[in-house]
Amino acid sequence: MFTDVTALDIFLRGTLLALIGLTWVVICVRVIGLRAFSKMTSFDFVTTIAVGSLLAGSVQATNWSGLVQALIAISALLGIQFVVSRTRARRDDFEGLIGNTPALLMRDGEFLEASLLRTRTSRSDVIAKLREANVLDLGEVRAVVLESTGDISVLHGESLNEILLEGVRTGS
Repeated sequence: MFTDVTALDIFLRGTLLALIGLTWVVICVRVIGLRAFSKMTSFDFVTTIAVGSLLAGSVQATNWSGLVQALIAISALLGIQFVVSRTRARRDDFEGLIGNTPALLMRDGEFLEASLLRTRTSRSDVIAKLREANVLDLGEVRAVVLESTGDISVLHGESLNEILLEGVRTGS
């Protein structure tokens, strides 16, 4: 069945499809903006992974309709993400619908055990992030926040402006 296809044909086809797919993604990102691949919310993160998967699928398309379908799906996902991010920026009530709430894991050098348990975050994960942030003394830590993206932010120093904890879930 595949006796007529040479290794060169496969290479050239894969290269052409990759070039078309990448060019399409770059065009979409230029139209929508750099926000297309941000990790500000879990929705953004899922969209980025889905676009990557669709791009990989487009490179493996066995016919032109498969390629076009993948490129349309990429456009649709990025378009939906654009609408969702604009809606988030304009309506506060929409934020809670699609985004996770950041959670406080440490405050003023003390671990918040109930919050660690609720978020399924281990002390060792937090300690690793403290080391990454060059914390030398737990007393320097003003707050550790599990962000809506899953990243852990370490705020340390002599003082903390409370606005940095705006929207962060602080209760147990």
